[in-house]
Formats: sequence, C-alpha cells, structure tokens
Amino acid sequence: MAAFEKFKKQLARIFDNDLRTKQWENYPDYAIIGLIVLSTLSVFISTFNVSPLCEKVLSVIDIVTVIAFTIEVTLRIWAADELDEKYKGFWGRVKYCFTFYGLIDILSTYTFYLQMFIPLPYSMLKALRVLRLIRVFRYMHSFRLLQTAISSKSKEMWVSFQFLAIVTLMLSFVLFFYEHNAQPDVYDNGFKSVVWAFAQYVGDPGGFADTPPITFVGRLIACVIGLLGIALFAVPAGLIGSGFSEAMEEEKNDAIIKKNIDSIIHSFKFEKDQHFTQLFVVPRYKELNTILTRRFLTVEDIVRAVEASDCLHLYNMANASNAEDNPEDRIVVMNYKRNTPYGCCIDRGSKVTIVFTSGYTEACTGWFAYHIAKLGGFNYIAKDVEIDPDNPTSYYNVTADCKCPNFSLFLEDLNRLTSRPGSWAIPILAASGPRSRPHQFHFCYNPNKKDESFGNPESRVTDFDLFRKLFDHVSSELKQKYDYNSDRNIYYAVAKNNIAHLIKADNVFTLRVECFVWMSDFRRVAVVKSLADCINAVLEPEIEKQLPPEMVSRVEGKDFGMQDYVD
Repeated sequence: MAAFEKFKKQLARIFDNDLRTKQWENYPDYAIIGLIVLSTLSVFISTFNVSPLCEKVLSVIDIVTVIAFTIEVTLRIWAADELDEKYKGFWGRVKYCFTFYGLIDILSTYTFYLQMFIPLPYSMLKALRVLRLIRVFRYMHSFRLLQTAISSKSKEMWVSFQFLAIVTLMLSFVLFFYEHNAQPDVYDNGFKSVVWAFAQYVGDPGGFADTPPITFVGRLIACVIGLLGIALFAVPAGLIGSGFSEAMEEEKNDAIIKKNIDSIIHSFKFEKDQHFTQLFVVPRYKELNTILTRRFLTVEDIVRAVEASDCLHLYNMANASNAEDNPEDRIVVMNYKRNTPYGCCIDRGSKVTIVFTSGYTEACTGWFAYHIAKLGGFNYIAKDVEIDPDNPTSYYNVTADCKCPNFSLFLEDLNRLTSRPGSWAIPILAASGPRSRPHQFHFCYNPNKKDESFGNPESRVTDFDLFRKLFDHVSSELKQKYDYNSDRNIYYAVAKNNIAHLIKADNVFTLRVECFVWMSDFRRVAVVKSLADCINAVLEPEIEKQLPPEMVSRVEGKDFGMQDYVD
C-alpha cells in the first residue's frame, strides 16, 4: 500500500505541468508533448492522398499514441487527488474528469474505444483527435497567464456584458415601436427587433440585417448599437490586457517571494551536535535578526515569504515561557516538514507513533517531537498547518465532531498508523511551568491530576506493566544523564475530550516536556536521542534501528532545512 502511495506521489510530480523545474519528472512531460505533436502531424498528413505504406505507418502511429495517451490519462485520473484534495474519492475523480483539461483528455483519448461499440463518423473521430493539440496549452506558461488574467477580470467583464445586454434590450424595444409603425410586416413583434439588435454583435450570421431600420430613430439606434458593438470587444480586451499585466506583475512578485523562501530555508543549514551525539540536525529556529543580517532580507520580505510558504512559521518565543520568568519577545522563524494538507505524516512501519497536535501554538515543540520519531525510527504525524491564524486550533483536546477542515484526514491517518497490534501513540506537548518546578518531564495517562495509580478504567493505557517499565527507564536515564526529573500525572492529566479517546492505538499516553529543555539546554539533541533510545529499548526491543544517514554525515548541498531530511 505504501509503495502505491509513493508511486502516486511521483505521478503527481510528473503531472504538475511545470516545464520550468529542472528535474527528471519533466522528461515524461516532454514525451507527452512530443506524442501530441506527432499525433497531430499524423492527422494532418492523412488529409493528403498518401501511399498505402504511409497509411499503414499513420495507422501504427495512431494506435501507439492512443495506447500511450490512454495510460497517461488513466494515471492522471488516478493521481488526481495528489494534485488537489478536492479530487479525492470516486466523485472527486468524476469532478476532475469534468474539468476543462480532464474533459479534453477523455474526448481525445477514450473515444477511440467507443467506436468499437458505436459506429462514429470518421470526421468526428479525426476532429476529436485534433483536440489533443489543446492539451499542449497546459504546459504553456503564456496560456496560464492568460487564464489568470481572464479569471481575475471575470467579474468586471460579466458586469460590462450585463450592462451591454440591458442597454441593447432597451434600445431594441424602442426600435420596435418606431419600426413597427413604418414597416409592420417586417417588425411584427418585439422578438424580431431584439434578435436584429443582438445579431449585429456577431456579424449577422442569420441574415437578419436584410431588414434594416428605415426610420430616423431606428437608424440612430442602429448607430448606437454599432458603437456598443465596438465596446463589446474593446472593453473585455482592455480588461484582459490589464489583467495580463497584473498577472505578470504578480508572477514577478511570486518569483521574488519563492526566492526569499528558498533563502530563508537555506539559513536552516544542518548543525552538528559537537559535544554530545556528533549528529547533524536542522536548527530549531532562526532569529529574525539573524535572517535580516545574513540573508539581506527586510522584515516585510520575511513576513511575506513565511505567509506564502508551506513549511515556515513565525513564532514568539515568549509564548513558550512561563509568565513568572518575565520573558522578552523574541520573534523567530521555524521550519517544519510538510507532506499533507494538515502538516506531516510519516509511516516508518513502527508500532510506536509520535503525535504532535499543536504546531501553530507550540511551533518549537514540533522540532522536539519530530526528532524523537526520526532518531527512534517511529511513525510521526503532526498538525502544523493552521487554517485560521486568528483562531488557532489544537488537535490535542478535541471532540470527534470537530469542524476543522483537516481534522478528519488527520484522524484517519493517525488511526491508520496506530492500527498495528500492540501499538503505542505518544502525543508530545509543551509545558511552560516556572523554572522552580521540580519536574521537567510529565507522563500523563489518567483523567485526574495527582492520580499516579495504574489500572484506572478511564485510562487509555492497557499494558500498565510495559508503561511502568518505560516510565522507570526514561526517569532513570534522564535523571542520571541530565538531572531531569519525571512525574506521573502530578501537574497534568488526560481530559475526557482528549484526542487519546479518538485514537485506535492499544496504548496512548501524553509526554509533556518543559519548554526550556529544548529552548535553552545545549544538550537537547542528546536528550532527544536518549528518549528515542529508551522508547525503543522498552517498546520495540526486537527491532534493530539504524541512525538516519543524513544525520550521521552531512551531504553538502542536501543539508538545508527539514525538506532535506529523508522520511
């Protein structure tokens, strides 16, 4: 199943219709364009009186291109949900088939097989094959600009057409009243005058202009309609021209923003944990002032880039500290890995899944959670994308009927990852207690604070013996190596509306970590590795895990940001 999903994602990259990216996925695009041109040329050559041998060659070309296009179009329909979420499921595929290019694909390809069951005119089949040439437009940058221009000015054009239609309708009625008295046999009803007036805009293909108005007012109205006919083309042309300029300007700005996004991501160059693990890791964050001084970007540039990016957050580090510590505002940029609409989902085949539910409000905790999963070889799922930044939502305390757009997909993927026998789900959450708090790591599994008992029927842990063993092992390791203390349900508990009750895993508990552990402790990478090793030793001792190769040795040019981590 995972292989099919990976193959579908590769198809989505192939069918992105962007020829300006320098990657191997462009070769199939060029092959498709070549087949379209070859198919069109064969149809054109077939219009001449050619030899029998040439006819056979053209027939072979026709069959080969039809088979190739059939495979391509079928794969496009299958991978449509990877191109856009709205095409997910059966009816989503149907919706894709009725898009402009989807319909062109089907008409120019599948009709070849229709003729096996229904006799179709030869001319119709050839005309439908020529439709393939329209498919080239999806690769033409200028055509996409034109589409954008028309789309951006569609409302203005619709308003101008409405105005033109109403004015023409009014003039046609006035025309009827005057012309009916002068030539009642010709203008015997209002429909004649309305049809005559609108026919002038399209060159009078039906011959209605053979009965021109003869009265002074009628001729005057005809002149006005003639001027309106000029406006019929002049106004949309002007609007489209304006839209085209705006689209080009917007594209230019988008290119600048993309360049700035790449520049910011390049500031997240892997750093080596020199003193402890010797591992290469993506930095937790980058100070705003660091990016300003090293990447030569303005604050406005950074804000616009982060807003447009699908893998960057702005975060105030003061939100990750206790108010008693009087934290100062520190705006930083954070980089996260994204491969789903809600954030990130990585299936490593483990029975342990690390869960992160609060990316927008606890952005830095995501770095901590991600690296536990990566160093431990565990599954990872994270909600990093926020649909409404003014009303951020955490998936930690949430009900099954949550209306957040991506929650159902998040829960579906989460339950898929935790469906294995003996599975464990571990949500990682921040804790922002005062530095004076004696415990730094909080294991939460019961619904009430200060309830450290095992066997509570409302707990989502079923294997308490293994849980106790894990807690003792982690507590001992953290205390011995880092002088950190752990507790069970002292400061935090698992509420009844917690996501733990929606997860199908056999065992679920929350690990809350005081923010200063990953904010200011220079041993943080070692702490993460110790946690990962402890979880492995207790929950998956039968599986030998390897350290991620990109964290063991740096590959120059492939060590910038979370996207350069291998899943």
